[in-house]
Amino acid sequence: MMTRDFAKLDGQAFDAVICGGGIYGAWCAYDAALRGLKVALIDQGDWASGTSSASSKLIHGGLRYLEMFDFRLVGKTLKERQLLLQRAPHRVWPLRFGVPVYRGGRLSRFPLKLGLSIYDRLAGIVHSDGAHQGFSRAAFAGRFPSLDDHDLIAGFSYLDAQTDDARLVLELVAGAQAAGAVCVNYCRWVESLKHSGQLTAVKLQDAVSRQQITVPARSLLKTQGPWLSADEPCRLAKGVHLVLPALPESEALLLTAKTDGRVFFIMPWYGLTLLGTTDTDYRGAPDQVCVEALDIDYLLTEANYALKTVHWTQHDIIGRFAGLRVLKHDGKTAPSAVSRDWALIEDDTGVMTSLGGKITSARADAAVMIDRLCRRLGRDVACLTAARLLPWAPEGDYGAWTHRNSVKAAGLDIDPFCRLWLLRRYGRRVHELFKLIRSDPALAAPIVAGAPFIRAELLFCARREMVVHLDDLLRRRIPLLILARLSAAQLRDLAETVAAVLNWDEATVTSEIDRCRKLWPLQ
Repeated sequence: MMTRDFAKLDGQAFDAVICGGGIYGAWCAYDAALRGLKVALIDQGDWASGTSSASSKLIHGGLRYLEMFDFRLVGKTLKERQLLLQRAPHRVWPLRFGVPVYRGGRLSRFPLKLGLSIYDRLAGIVHSDGAHQGFSRAAFAGRFPSLDDHDLIAGFSYLDAQTDDARLVLELVAGAQAAGAVCVNYCRWVESLKHSGQLTAVKLQDAVSRQQITVPARSLLKTQGPWLSADEPCRLAKGVHLVLPALPESEALLLTAKTDGRVFFIMPWYGLTLLGTTDTDYRGAPDQVCVEALDIDYLLTEANYALKTVHWTQHDIIGRFAGLRVLKHDGKTAPSAVSRDWALIEDDTGVMTSLGGKITSARADAAVMIDRLCRRLGRDVACLTAARLLPWAPEGDYGAWTHRNSVKAAGLDIDPFCRLWLLRRYGRRVHELFKLIRSDPALAAPIVAGAPFIRAELLFCARREMVVHLDDLLRRRIPLLILARLSAAQLRDLAETVAAVLNWDEATVTSEIDRCRKLWPLQ
């Protein structure tokens, strides 16, 4: 059970305070706690409330980086993709992508075939079912019936993987806490205290009670993403995604934008379609990033160029979200041309700063940070994360486990659409949801039509997943705010459903609804 207890930070001395509870902070905390270090993980907002819940939901090598000849980055991310597919089959699942080849298009057949062969080789899947495949014009058009086949001459498919980014972060935070880390969301780093040029303590503030404490700490790890200090050498790029109605294809598409030649994706996600992403420079405050009309026009225009069976308009948009990527300054003009590789900045005072990176390679990068931390602390302890299942991953044969628990879910009258996602979202903890439903069969009902979530999840997440605000529950624990058009009445019903669990009175319920509608306006 994940519990939020700001008081646990007081009266303890930490080897490291990790500031920033996105994917990098979560992996660092989990890694360090498994090595026996005394760790505190904090975030000024909710877990994964910034970049790490606004990604393309992909665990991938980054096929387009081969065009930049960044073989090292692609090799690293593909290695991590394969590891996560093995260590977290509930959280990371395979997804094939189709790549069309058009007459006169930017992607031609032979270079694409060569690039995909290299991609497979770097992933170690040259001779397996996961290797890329080539298709004739007719075969590819039949595989992707929504795709415009005018001037289509051939196509390929290749393997990558998909996840729920916010739940991946949450699972790692839960694992870190179970391993001994103190993890507190809505906790703000105020300042660092030093003596003789060395970090001695950090001052923290509880955003809920406004209480401040000073915590002895030997190191500070800054994994704040776009909330890094303006003094850090970084550049911010905005990425926007839209959620749209489902297409008949079960596979994704990697496409090239006619407007600017950029790569974008059309992917299935939770039974709907995820369209993205944009890639534009951003110079505003990180907490003010939003989806703008130009972003919507760009994505809808490019999708409508690519598809023949739909013509999406703004009225088709079910959900939308924007996030910021942290990039290194390297003098390149377009954000899409800047490397997504990661860098570590370390000073002599005990402060380490994570810069850039990708959700796919965050585990490996976190291991480098914790290796450095251990050397600084004089601790000789190896990284354990590569050899362990993720905290909620079922043990044994995952296919057999899925079958057994799908049968149990069917016996509880859980909708077939919801069963697969329930198992993926909760892993081996799904038995706790089954127990809730046995005590109250009405909890097996879907929360809203068209979204694969059941009412038992509302109570389970509110009780056991460190929910503070309504949007924590409805955006990151259960992504309803981007996967359904919730009415005002539905939003109130959901808030009132969990009010008793979260000790909300009527005034708090109304306040939480107002906060939620401000952050995520109703469609």
